[in-house]
Parts: sequence; C-alpha cells; structure tokens
Amino acid sequence: MPGNTTITVTEFIMLGFGDLKELSPLLFLVFGIVYLATISANLLLVVLVSTQRGIQTPMYFFLANLSCLEICYTSNIMPRLLVDLLRENRVISMAGCIVQLYFFGALGSTECYLLAVMSYDRYLAVCQPLRYPTLMHGTICLGLAIGSWVSGFTVAASFQAAMVSSLTFCGSNEIDHFFCDLNPLQKLSCSDPQLVNLVCMSLTALVTLPPFGLTLASYGKIISTVLYIPSVTGRQKAFSTCSSHLVVVTLFYGTLILVYALPLAGQLPLLNKTFSLLYTVVIPMCNPLIYSLKNKDVREALRKLKV
Repeated sequence: MPGNTTITVTEFIMLGFGDLKELSPLLFLVFGIVYLATISANLLLVVLVSTQRGIQTPMYFFLANLSCLEICYTSNIMPRLLVDLLRENRVISMAGCIVQLYFFGALGSTECYLLAVMSYDRYLAVCQPLRYPTLMHGTICLGLAIGSWVSGFTVAASFQAAMVSSLTFCGSNEIDHFFCDLNPLQKLSCSDPQLVNLVCMSLTALVTLPPFGLTLASYGKIISTVLYIPSVTGRQKAFSTCSSHLVVVTLFYGTLILVYALPLAGQLPLLNKTFSLLYTVVIPMCNPLIYSLKNKDVREALRKLKV
C-alpha cells in the first residue's frame, strides 16, 4: 500500500476482551449480574428518596441525582459490552462511537460536579449547622443539581467536539478497549499526538480540577472543624455524616488517576481495561451500597418501604 494513501475509517472494531474469548460466557454472566444489581440498587435509592419523607433532605436529593447518573453512566457502557461478549462481529460505527464517547465524557463530568456539590453540602452541614437550612433550601438544591448536569454536558460537548474534530483516522480501526474511550482512539489517529494531548490535558483539567479543588477544600474545612470538637462522640457523629461520601469521592478520583494519570495504565491495554472496569462497572454498583450500608436513615426508609 503506498505510504501516502489515506484510508477513510467509517467504523471501528471493538476488541473488548477478545483475548479472553474462552471466558466470554462467564464474563457475560458476571457482568450481567453486576449490571442488574447496579440498576436495581440505584433505582431503589431513587425510589426511597422520592417516596420516604424521612430522607427528603438536600443530602439525599443530591444522592438521588448521583444514582440517576450512575444508571445512565453504566447503561452507556454495559449493554454493548454484554452484546459484544456474545458475538463475533463487534463493529461500531463512527457516529455510534462518538455518541458513546460524548455521553461517557458528559456523565463523567457531571459526576465531578455533583460530588463537589455534595462535598459543599456536607461542609455546610458540619461547619455551618445553624445556617444550613437557609443556605441549602429547596430552590438552591435544585439549582445546584441542574447546574451540575448542564455544566457537565456543556463542557463535555465542547470537549468531545474539539477532540473528535482534531482526530483523523487513516490506518487500523481496531479499538483495544471495551468502549470508545479517548486514549485508545488517539492511538488509532494519524493526527499530531502532541497537539491532541495538549488539548486533551487542558480540557480534562478544565472539567476535573475546579470541582476536585472544591471537594478538597470542603473536606479540609470539615476535618479542621471536626478536630476542634472536644468530645470523641461529637467528632464521630460529625464525621459519620460525610464518611460515606468521602469513600465515594476517593473511589471515583482514585480510579480516574489510575487510568488517566499513570503512564503504565495507558501502555498496558489489559491493565487499562481492568482499571476502567472499576469506574464504569464496579463503582456505580458500590455507591448505593456504601450509602445504604453505612446510613441508618436509608435502612429505616427501606424498612418502611417494605412495610
């Protein structure tokens, strides 16, 4: 083939877990159970917050938004992954890949903003308890939630448009991943990698650093406030109100760092896929469990719902 010939790529082939073909039936069963558990657990949490007055507070309102997001987030990845595990032809169109990439970025960005809002909510509850009802009333909560969703999808739209428009594909069309992520697509691109990486890093920083900074600042204030509480019981009670959210934040940002900040993960496709499974499959299932298992209000609401 002449070196100056450009092949126009109109579709991609998802390699997924093709190197584990003999385990495909087992992976389908495991991922299918996890997907059903994720949808069920998050949907149950949304129903609880919507129907049980005892947990209709700002914290649980944001938690219900997070559960809705997790349902959308995992549904953007898992159905196609399950289908690909059972078929040989794992072709996805260019448009389908871009759509999946867009919603992946949009929902991931929205989660960053929602977690930051939830951190701020916990800061107000612990550090400004007397002013909390006036600072976090229904209208403000609704505005913060809508702002998180709109900001996530708007920033992601510009992010995806900039990246996809800057990429040209003129060679292999095999994506060594189980969904359309930006890093595997970059490896297939003939575009200048330096320019693509610069734009990618800049836009990723724009999406993640401000909400991450707000999250860190909120928990810094919370920790300093808790340490000044004289009684051990008081400190435990104050910190228990935000411990579940702190675990969720640690899991979310920890896996993002593993996948996108560590060079080793990008160089080893299997390792990258394994880490990606954490935030696309495992974490969306674990989030409602973390909140419900550690929270007596949720357990009480669940008991009332059963009654």
